[in-house]
Amino acid sequence: MPGILLGDVFPNFEADTTIGKIKFHEFLGNSWGILFSHPRDFTPVCTTELARAAKLHEEFKKRDVKMIALSIDSVEDHRKWSEDILAFNQDKACCPMPFPIIADDKRELSVLLGMLDPDERDKDGMPLTARCVFVVGPDKRLKLSILYPATTGRNFDEILRVVDSLQLTATKKVATPVDWKPGQEVMVIPSLSDEEANKLFPAGFTLKEVPSGKKYIRYTKP
Repeated sequence: MPGILLGDVFPNFEADTTIGKIKFHEFLGNSWGILFSHPRDFTPVCTTELARAAKLHEEFKKRDVKMIALSIDSVEDHRKWSEDILAFNQDKACCPMPFPIIADDKRELSVLLGMLDPDERDKDGMPLTARCVFVVGPDKRLKLSILYPATTGRNFDEILRVVDSLQLTATKKVATPVDWKPGQEVMVIPSLSDEEANKLFPAGFTLKEVPSGKKYIRYTKP
């Protein structure tokens, strides 16, 4: 099945959306972007997901991340369903939705990006879109992809955390450890020598001693 790999230039597709026809690269401009698909409108898990995404829209906006959703439903269905999403959030002020939704009713984009779930089908036996997440950088290259089955809703707070990590590591020679959150210590990447690390990080770094004696676990402040 066609798809896209980390580091690939994300396709500059054209699509019909709830805000009209777009070209993806023009929609992004010089911003970061997140494209996330869901199996179907008017379904329970998808409603909770897009409701949470809508609540976090301002947080993504602060990070200069443009959001866009996708499913195989029509633009008309997306617009009607958006009312349910906002009602689920008990948010009447945020209308229309704070981000557009792509109508991929012919499944062309879903096939191109490898987003179809062979185990989840509609009443006609056609595959539905899985719960995909693509994060695209300002250079239009894919920085992250995550694929969830239809039965597992995503954690958009985790996706926001991942964006924080991606944006930090795009500009600094560091990596973020397990359960990292903004403001916490990060790790010096292994390819940097101690001498190089001291030049890049004036505050220095802390070495974690391990039984092997290898000096590869180095913490620093970003």
